[in-house]
Amino acid sequence: MQKEVELYIFNPEHDMALANFSPYYKAPQEIVRMKEDLCFLPLWYSPDNSCISIYDRDMISTFNKQVSSFKHFSEEIFVDDFSGYKINPWGWNPSLVNSLLSLGASENSCPDKAKLERIHYLSSRQRCIEVLEYLSSIRGLCGESYKCNDIADIKHILNLYPRVIFKSPWSGSGKGLAFISASTYNDNIEKRLLRIIRSQGFIMAEPVYDKVLDFAMEFYSDNNGKISFIGYSLFNTDTHGSYKYNILTNCAAIEQKLSEYVSVSLLSEVRSCLIQKLESIISADYTGYFGVDMMICYENGKFLLHPCVEINLRMNMGVVSRILFDRYVNENSTGKFAIEHHYPEGEALTSHNEYISKYPLVKDDNGKIISGYLPLTPIVSSTRYNAYIIME
Repeated sequence: MQKEVELYIFNPEHDMALANFSPYYKAPQEIVRMKEDLCFLPLWYSPDNSCISIYDRDMISTFNKQVSSFKHFSEEIFVDDFSGYKINPWGWNPSLVNSLLSLGASENSCPDKAKLERIHYLSSRQRCIEVLEYLSSIRGLCGESYKCNDIADIKHILNLYPRVIFKSPWSGSGKGLAFISASTYNDNIEKRLLRIIRSQGFIMAEPVYDKVLDFAMEFYSDNNGKISFIGYSLFNTDTHGSYKYNILTNCAAIEQKLSEYVSVSLLSEVRSCLIQKLESIISADYTGYFGVDMMICYENGKFLLHPCVEINLRMNMGVVSRILFDRYVNENSTGKFAIEHHYPEGEALTSHNEYISKYPLVKDDNGKIISGYLPLTPIVSSTRYNAYIIME
């Protein structure tokens, strides 16, 4: 095995581990379960000739049978060791580095303490304040963000807006959120917000907007300090702001959808200014994919663009959906990429079998998916989390 072969790791506990910022952080058991169930996911977004870290080699044959109508994966690309590879995780944090080093990875394959501290700083939601201030002169935008250091700051923000969303500085997309108004604020809420301030140093606050649409611009930061736009992602969230699924379609279709609310020229201007600002902030310290979550909002009779709800400085589901569509799907098709969470034993396998029957896979002459269902991770009776696409 050559030294420069890339090894991809799915570590969905990354955001929580980064917030904790300890080499000894231990993820909750449910997140560990997600990590194990979905460890095959990097197969679909990693470059050719890469390797994938998995937990159970017995799953390889099961998975190849389940995707046999579309693709076959060589057993050689699945590994359970970490020595001799260029490691490419979902995201870097001290806990992952500590774990990899204990399992035989070389120090050269992991970021050092100074690099991790820089990633921690750049991954804070506080960076959104800087970006929003930089973009504030552009007409047609909305979006404000505040850093609250204490209860006095929190109460000040609650007096400014009818409803406020409070966010942990470091947490996963849609996590660490609380929607509060001055009338609903109470001692229990205050204790919850204070716990976040004590553990993470401060808390972020934003006014609640009348959201029409969630989407993101996805980017890649290279080794030379340049950031490139790789496309849009269009996604759905629940009422609490948690991720549900991505819509799979071509970038032109997404831009056409967005243009029903805001102009293409505005999107282009925001994209150019974002790249300029982010190159000055992160490009020297971060290499890899990342995304900037945005919203279309309705305010005072107008549709406005919120250009920086969140910066996900790591691999993310929007990038995964973009790569999935561009690599494997016919450009004229539309569907969704979803992660499902199942509770009862056997529910995921039952759902998988129903999807196979309901959505038979149809491919074009180039082997790309026109319609149908494709599982992206192995599914057995004990599966709790599964990833799939359905094109209709």
